[in-house]
Formats: sequence, C-alpha cells, structure tokens
Amino acid sequence: MNRPQPNEYPAWALTYIEKVNEDVFELLARQADEFPDFISTLTAKADYAYAPGKWTLKEMAGHIIDTERILVYRLTCFARLEQTALPGFEEDDYVANAHFAERSLDSFAEEFRLLRKANLYLFKSLNEHDLKRSGTASERQISVHALLYVVAGHVTHHTQIINERYL
Repeated sequence: MNRPQPNEYPAWALTYIEKVNEDVFELLARQADEFPDFISTLTAKADYAYAPGKWTLKEMAGHIIDTERILVYRLTCFARLEQTALPGFEEDDYVANAHFAERSLDSFAEEFRLLRKANLYLFKSLNEHDLKRSGTASERQISVHALLYVVAGHVTHHTQIINERYL
C-alpha cells in the first residue's frame, strides 16, 4: 500500500506518517508484540521522567494506548461513513486524569498487545473503498488510509522518544 498523499491528512499527521517506511500492515502486526516486549524490559524505569513536567514511562505507555483507542475509533467511524465531525482530545489532560502511576508497565504491555491484536482484525477487513473514505476529527479532514499510518507511526514515534530520552 502506498503512503497517503498530503491531501489525505492534516499537517500534524505527517510526523507519524513519515515514520512508516515499510508495509503498514506488516508494521502494525509486528508492533503488536514488539512494543509490549520492549516496554516490559523497562520496569526499572517505569516511574522515570527525563525532565520535570515530562511524562513517566508509565504515562507514556498509557498515552500510547489511549491514542490508539481514539485513532481507531476515528478510523472505524470514517470507514463506516460517519458524517458527524469528531472531537479532538487534549493528551495532557487524558494522562493527568488516568491514574497511570497506579499500574505496572507489564499491565500496559499486555493491554497494548490485546488492543492491537483486536484492532488488526479491523485493519485487515478494510477494502479499497473503506481506505479511501475520510471524515473530520479535530476540525480537520483525514482518510482511513492515513489513519492506519498514523496509528503505526505514533507507536514508532514514541518508541524513538523512549530510546533517545529515557534510556
């Protein structure tokens, strides 16, 4: 599948779309195991934040899961021809209100693994017509096709941040 074209997504999505340098479905499937395995190795730093005001690794893991849910909800809505504009979300507020510190990194790893594996069934069910569909979220148009790339690229983006700033 070719990379989404610029007319398929808002400017903010490019950060994530650019992170996908292989078949998006293969990357999405591989991340289902690789990301949970990776964060499970970081339990000694679970409550570490690289600077004041930055998220801990637990908060980062929780953010990744929350964002996956939101992006896949959007993808589902648009694939099913939802016409209602969907709201944005304030990621810092979500993290601040989620009680992530009370959980273990292993619990996040297992949750991500199960969530992504369930989402893979949806992703694989999408046909060409579904992928071309789009809708409005956060007051911007985005296609189902682009959202697949954003989902995969979001995990890659945060994995890179963890490697660069937390380890």
